[in-house]
Amino acid sequence: MPSLAINVDHVATLRQARGISIPDPITAAAIAESAGADGVVVHLREDRRHIQDRDVRILRKTVKTRLILEMAATPEMIAIAGDIKPDLVTLVPEKRQELTTEGGLDLVQNTESVIEAISSLQEFTIPVSLFVDPAPEQINVAHKTGALCVEIHTGVFCDAQTAKAKDDAFERILESAKLADSLGLGVNAGHGLGYHTIKSFKGVSQIDEFSIGHSIIARAVMVGLDRAVRDMVALVNTL
Repeated sequence: MPSLAINVDHVATLRQARGISIPDPITAAAIAESAGADGVVVHLREDRRHIQDRDVRILRKTVKTRLILEMAATPEMIAIAGDIKPDLVTLVPEKRQELTTEGGLDLVQNTESVIEAISSLQEFTIPVSLFVDPAPEQINVAHKTGALCVEIHTGVFCDAQTAKAKDDAFERILESAKLADSLGLGVNAGHGLGYHTIKSFKGVSQIDEFSIGHSIIARAVMVGLDRAVRDMVALVNTL
């Protein structure tokens, strides 16, 4: 049975929109854990548009399950991770103008810099995951970097507008998950997943963990965070 990690970034997005102290992602993380989440995910972006340094430091002290820190492979972020020591770092690409992470790391073009970042994080005994598009060439390079696992980008599948496009995108995810698993990499998946799209992953045994945020926080506005998390936990438990 795969696990579920809840991304609470968009609780911080709402807080930052008013420049005040509520809603607090720290409280959201505690609610998510009590509702059955197996981990908490936050992305500390270079522009600090939602999660702040203070959030990550407090979460490191309060999270009872696993704290997963998404971040760019920059010296600043590596230093912060080394100080905080999350349970897992997921390296992601980052562009200032994007609304959210738009795709996976290009490991083929940036192999050496990624290997260097992983080596630095491993000196702090922090395991590393790489956020990658579902493409064999990316998985094969990930295997050579020293990363513990990959997180396969599911956004194209979730956003597909036709049945064929959705089927093709899902097939790429499935092939990549099988390849990563065969190479000894852990396999996570995330980006854009919701209460309907998650059902497509029933029987995909290679995926160890799903990382889901926006759809859960959006549903929480209507039904409350505890129920929104419990509903997703129930769906993941059927996969």
